[in-house]
Amino acid sequence: MTEDEVIAELADGMTVGIGGWGSRRKPMSLVRAIVRSDLKDLTIVSYGGPDIGILCATGKARKVVYGFVSLDSIPLEPHFRIARQNGTVEASELDEGAFYLGLLAAAHRVPFYPTRAGLGSDMLTYNPDLRTVTSPYDDGEELVAIPASKLDVALVHMNRADAGGNGQFLGPDLYFDDLFAMAADKTFMSCEKIVPTENLLDEGTFHTLRIPRIFVNGVVEAPRGAHFTECPPDYGRDEVFQAEYAATAKDPDAWAAFRSRYLEASSHDAYLAEVDAR
Repeated sequence: MTEDEVIAELADGMTVGIGGWGSRRKPMSLVRAIVRSDLKDLTIVSYGGPDIGILCATGKARKVVYGFVSLDSIPLEPHFRIARQNGTVEASELDEGAFYLGLLAAAHRVPFYPTRAGLGSDMLTYNPDLRTVTSPYDDGEELVAIPASKLDVALVHMNRADAGGNGQFLGPDLYFDDLFAMAADKTFMSCEKIVPTENLLDEGTFHTLRIPRIFVNGVVEAPRGAHFTECPPDYGRDEVFQAEYAATAKDPDAWAAFRSRYLEASSHDAYLAEVDAR
């Protein structure tokens, strides 16, 4: 598929899970395709990075659900900071473990997972919709019931994939992208390169094949599709570009120029041409 064909499968008001972690292996070519589209009122579920910042700043996100929103080398995503301070998006702020359990519950098709995480903390204060349950066993312990994070669509980026939808990561961490895929009604996967199925073990061992085709509805070949986030071993984070992006949060004119030049480029190839020309 192409990025635009993927976005044509989305609709206003959907809950969209975005894989990756902070500013690491984010499906940025698909995020930019959302920016180019007419989509609105999305709920974004993510271990957040520039995906959340960009979708907040461009008015695509109505609500964000996250464990954190960071650019890694820049601790707090600045465009997300503005959205939160100005109250332009609804927010559900969970700790990383509770966020994980929400994905796990959806992947396992159960309504919630019980946990001690959050007891006695402000996670319950700032998420009054979270409920507790009592253990049905003799201990009678009170636990937090983390609801399943049901996703209409998941978007993930892998290092390699085959045309059937099997996805492979080659970097240091999967970042729970398998759970995003399992938790969603539909999953679309961009990748650095589509290879024949028989070549998927040429660069990695069997354990790196963690996105089964049964959970994937479409594959997009997008070299440097995670730029400006990192996608090792294929490339590292573009720190210069990331710093330029972050600086635009303080300057509306710089943001307008950045958005027009990069985020609204007509295609992923056009975006890369602009990046390489700077």
